[in-house]
Amino acid sequence: MLDGWWSGSIERLCREAPAPVVEINQRKFAPGGAANTAMNLAALGAKVRLAGIAGCDEAAAELLRQLRGAGVDTAHVRQVPGVTTTTKTRISSSGQVLFRVDDVQRGLPSGALESLARSVQEILLDQQAVVVCDYGAGTLDGPVRSRLVDLLPIRSEVLVVVDAHQPHTWAGVKPDLATPNAMEAANMLGLKFDAEPARATVVVDHRQELLAAAGAGAVVVTLDREGSVLLPRSGDVHRTWARPVQEKQASGAGDTFVAALTLARTASLPLTTCVDLAQAAADIAVHRPGTSVCSTDDLCRHLEGFLDNAVDAGELATHIGRHREQGQRIVLTNGCFDVLHRGHTRYLNQAKQLGDVLVVALNSDESVRRLKGPGRPINDITDRAAVIAALSCVDYVTVFDTPTPIPLIQKIRPEIYAKGGDYTPGMLAETAAVENYGGRVAILDYVADHSTTAVVDRIRSGRTEPGGGE
Repeated sequence: MLDGWWSGSIERLCREAPAPVVEINQRKFAPGGAANTAMNLAALGAKVRLAGIAGCDEAAAELLRQLRGAGVDTAHVRQVPGVTTTTKTRISSSGQVLFRVDDVQRGLPSGALESLARSVQEILLDQQAVVVCDYGAGTLDGPVRSRLVDLLPIRSEVLVVVDAHQPHTWAGVKPDLATPNAMEAANMLGLKFDAEPARATVVVDHRQELLAAAGAGAVVVTLDREGSVLLPRSGDVHRTWARPVQEKQASGAGDTFVAALTLARTASLPLTTCVDLAQAAADIAVHRPGTSVCSTDDLCRHLEGFLDNAVDAGELATHIGRHREQGQRIVLTNGCFDVLHRGHTRYLNQAKQLGDVLVVALNSDESVRRLKGPGRPINDITDRAAVIAALSCVDYVTVFDTPTPIPLIQKIRPEIYAKGGDYTPGMLAETAAVENYGGRVAILDYVADHSTTAVVDRIRSGRTEPGGGE
């Protein structure tokens, strides 16, 4: 489909009805839907082959021009006479979208569908990954679906990702990943989600039902402003948190998410890392007006932006005051976080879920040496702060050099102080400081086999299997 973004000024109402007259001064077009996913994949460095159906109209000409300009192989996009290329045009003024005009095709010629189905085997040739983008417009019904169901399950070397309005209808392809949004996940479960913050909890509680319905190796549920939830068949659930914009002037961030997720997984990155990168890419897209893409350079610049992201206590207190005015709860945790591992990321994701804003206080390099000895830290404070700040669950990073974070606790007075490890609140010197102003101490999971000490010992000894640690 083709996305149109038309903007103009409003100075009067029309005579025929109490409706504003928009004098258009700018027209922009961008590939939308599955074509937007293709554009994002190409911008991230993938070699992309796009298959589907379009018309022989001006919208198709513009769509194909932009796709080919981005390096997308469009040889398998069939242009069918008499078919209308779906075009969705947003009309806006002063940055506010007023309405959208959709020009859509109802029903597709059976001959076009059968022709596309006959080409499926050729389309899949030499591909490392396949993204099935099914918006319910009819292209993937009937013979095309049947052919994909026949071929994809037997191609074990191909990563299969399903991005569909009804993911359960694609269970037969046995996808590696399915990426429903919150509404699509609710429909799969026959439920209605109420409050936004509760949606993540609901999908986690129904993990097995979602996996079974999608027939997938893992399901990633995207939650718009609330980030996403990774539900693998085995192992830990993983959360990401979005960095949303106040005004909704963007479209297609979900396509960006799917593109980055697919490419990262095709590169054999760990699934949790793939989801984190996908969230970062979507955050970039959603902060841009219109239908946009995230390139490799965009993603690199975004991640490099976390290099000097630690804030001092005074600046942090100012930020915290603003969040409290909005009724948000502050969670503080602290640690060395030297060599980041799965135990850390699971713990930080749990800490984030205790409140609204997560602050991570890092021990300074000198503080780490006092605690761990002259061989530590492995990574200096600049690197440690950059890595922690890049996690979507973390809102602020600060550094402290005192023996305990008590001075920082007394300054920002977090509603919740979280600590990971085999502690009890009574064992922590910080507990009294937190409870004095009415705060709460929370003890989170401790993964002994994935402690930093164990990881460093394994590296130094040359062992590859997880070992014990303090």
